[in-house]
Amino acid sequence: MRIVRRGTGSVVTWRRAQMVLWSAQGMSVPRIAELAFTSADRVRDVLHNFNADGFESLYPRYAGGHPPVFTLRQRREIKKVAKSAPADHGLPFSRWSLAKLAEFLVAEGVVEDISHEGLRTLLRAEGVSFQAVKTWKASADPDYAAKKARVDHLYAIADGEAAAGPGDPEVIYCLDEFGPLNLQPRPGRQWARRGGTAREPGEAPRRRRRATYHRTGGVRHLFAALELGRDTMYGHIKKRKTRSQFLEFCRYLRSLHPADVRIAIICDNYSPHLSTRKDKRVGRWAAASNTEIAYTPTNSSWMNRLECQFTALREFTLNGTGHATHHEQASMIRRYIAWRNRHTNDPRLRQIIKRANVA
Repeated sequence: MRIVRRGTGSVVTWRRAQMVLWSAQGMSVPRIAELAFTSADRVRDVLHNFNADGFESLYPRYAGGHPPVFTLRQRREIKKVAKSAPADHGLPFSRWSLAKLAEFLVAEGVVEDISHEGLRTLLRAEGVSFQAVKTWKASADPDYAAKKARVDHLYAIADGEAAAGPGDPEVIYCLDEFGPLNLQPRPGRQWARRGGTAREPGEAPRRRRRATYHRTGGVRHLFAALELGRDTMYGHIKKRKTRSQFLEFCRYLRSLHPADVRIAIICDNYSPHLSTRKDKRVGRWAAASNTEIAYTPTNSSWMNRLECQFTALREFTLNGTGHATHHEQASMIRRYIAWRNRHTNDPRLRQIIKRANVA
């Protein structure tokens, strides 16, 4: 009774003790098998072993040595169950604990036994971690499926996973704006002498962020694009981000390749990117320039692969700075883009981009 109530230790011990307790309460073997999600033969084996060996039969006798090796099918099923919600399996829980997940996997026959630490290690190796649930705004775009399919197809062409068909582009860009860029001190981190420790003679005080109460320098906007095939980033900083500035940047991207090379530009539904009844410049320019503009669905800017590049830009270049002029800030951003294009395989850069990427 204590083993069942405590629920600690091996999942196998707990399940065997449960079967024995139900049998002592007068339940039939088929009924125990139904409650334990196992076969009647398994229940009979447990009861027979308990009658022969007593409580010793409840504890699995592992021989030690190498930990159990799970097949690829088992690992995939464990990962799939861990990423699902318990309610999807008819359980009254909002999340999986390691104990509940291990118990469910054994009960469903995915594995014969798995320890809590073994389950934690396996999930870590499969790239699954315990995370906070985040908000998500679903797209209400009536053309969501068609737009997403087109963007996914363009990504497949850029990644070499699909061949370009008639009318498909040879060069694919992701375009977006970053900003507004204010002249403000941004929080960040630095190496400094620990607080309370006396400075050495002549040593300057630790660097601090300047305090600003009046920001009169206005704002700037970064127009950026990522050429997927070459993994190259481009950026122009402008005072405004209207349709005219958008087309200026698009013409610059178009000038990087011969006119007979068809290109595609993936961008969101921000109004300056669109052709409207009053202003059809974007559509006319695209048709005349051998360019396709592919729009992500409404509220789905996460599909744009350039978004994660902005996370790295903020981490490497803006955090911990307090530029006094836009010229100084713009110069640092331009030099970062040049550095990023030379160090696309930098481990820290790839780590930040991978963590922020959703598309």
